[in-house]
Amino acid sequence: MKYQVVTGAAGFIGSCMVNKLNNKGLTQVIVVDDFSNPLKAKNLEHKALAGKVHRDDFFEWIKKNQGDVEAVYHLGARTDTTEFDKSVFDRLNLNYSKKVWEICSLAGIPLIYASSAATYGMGEYGYSDNHEIIKKLKPLNPYGESKNDFDKWVIQQEKAPPFWAGVKFFNVYGPNEYHKARMASVVFHAFNQVRETGMVRLFKSHREDFKDGMQLRDFIYVKDVVDVLYFLMNTNPASGLYNLGTGKARAFLHLAEAVFTVLDLPVNIQFIDTPMDIREKYQYFTEAEMNKLINEAKYSVPFYSLEEGVAEYVKEFLVTARYF
Repeated sequence: MKYQVVTGAAGFIGSCMVNKLNNKGLTQVIVVDDFSNPLKAKNLEHKALAGKVHRDDFFEWIKKNQGDVEAVYHLGARTDTTEFDKSVFDRLNLNYSKKVWEICSLAGIPLIYASSAATYGMGEYGYSDNHEIIKKLKPLNPYGESKNDFDKWVIQQEKAPPFWAGVKFFNVYGPNEYHKARMASVVFHAFNQVRETGMVRLFKSHREDFKDGMQLRDFIYVKDVVDVLYFLMNTNPASGLYNLGTGKARAFLHLAEAVFTVLDLPVNIQFIDTPMDIREKYQYFTEAEMNKLINEAKYSVPFYSLEEGVAEYVKEFLVTARYF
């Protein structure tokens, strides 16, 4: 059996991807990460692995083992949107990803990599995964810029893996994000706020056309995310960039209400000012255009609704502190 490689495998989406592969009977999984964060260790407990490779040793490893690699899921990246040192993103996101692409291209290994909805910035050009708009996009931070820079580089390459997909994740939530601290999902933070204070704090709206709490995001459950990644790798539709959201924007208010409902508690929400350092760049709406995945790639499995995803995440994972 050939290897399935998952980079960023000790992280949130990466560890859930390993679980998905295991559930499909794939146990020859090589996990790649820096493994330095002890909080992430539990993400890989009880999973069937063929080996662990430090991210700094990965290129040497894959050169030696490329003939035995069936697929690469490149999910590792620096994802902190509050980090403004561009050199960090150049090293860990842009240049590292270029090396992964080049090796997969030369060795003929199918590649899926994590892009991001952060590439869309304020949504001036909409939320379409059409390649024609990539060069126009204006991300709001160095993280989004690094993802868009790689997307732009990729679509210019003549040499490519036999199949590739750059997947633009929208607002992903779900188990195995316990280590993410400030960068964890709003569901995670809402649950903990309710448990600690009995209330949820949400940002006020600073625009007349949006009521408090009615800022909209495309929230997608991580189980849907890994299902789609597995589908893409195993059906090989047209290579290219693919949005991955539900295609249905929902309000933060509805998310918070869903958390209270699951916990069978009265809704108690406090609206606070959006911090000045992010207020001017705060997004009031994101929604994935999903035509390419659903109608062109023929992905037909229904996504979890926000209420369904929140209910499962809270009851089966957060309340019990269980890992996926």
